[in-house]
Amino acid sequence: QVQLVESGGGLVQPGGFLRLSCVVSKLTFPEFDMKWYRQAPGMEREFVALVAAVGSRTHYADSVKARFTVSRDNAKNTVYLQMNNLKPEDTAMYYCSARHRIGGHEYWGQGTQVTVSS
Repeated sequence: QVQLVESGGGLVQPGGFLRLSCVVSKLTFPEFDMKWYRQAPGMEREFVALVAAVGSRTHYADSVKARFTVSRDNAKNTVYLQMNNLKPEDTAMYYCSARHRIGGHEYWGQGTQVTVSS
C-alpha cells in the first residue's frame, strides 16, 4: 500500500532551522506533485509548499517565502522541506501529500511535529 513517512521534526529555538523529509513508497514518485501542509492546534490545515512533478516547479505560502525551501530527489522517492529562521508561529504538525500530476486521489503521511520555542 502507498506510504508517505515524514521525519525530521523536533523542538528548535526561534531563528533555528530544521529539515523535514518525506519518503514515499508504492507510487511512481516522479509523476506525483508533492506538497507540504501544516496544522497548528485549533487551526485548519494550511498549504506550505509545492514541488511539482514536471520541472520541479515550486510554490510557497506567503508566510514561508524566503525562509523555507522545498525540493525533491526522484532517485530516492523523497521530498524535503528546509526550514530556516523558524518562528514560534511555525509550530505545527507538518504533513506531506502526493497527488498525481493529472489529478486524482491525494495521499497523506502521518505528520511530524515541529515546535519552535525558547
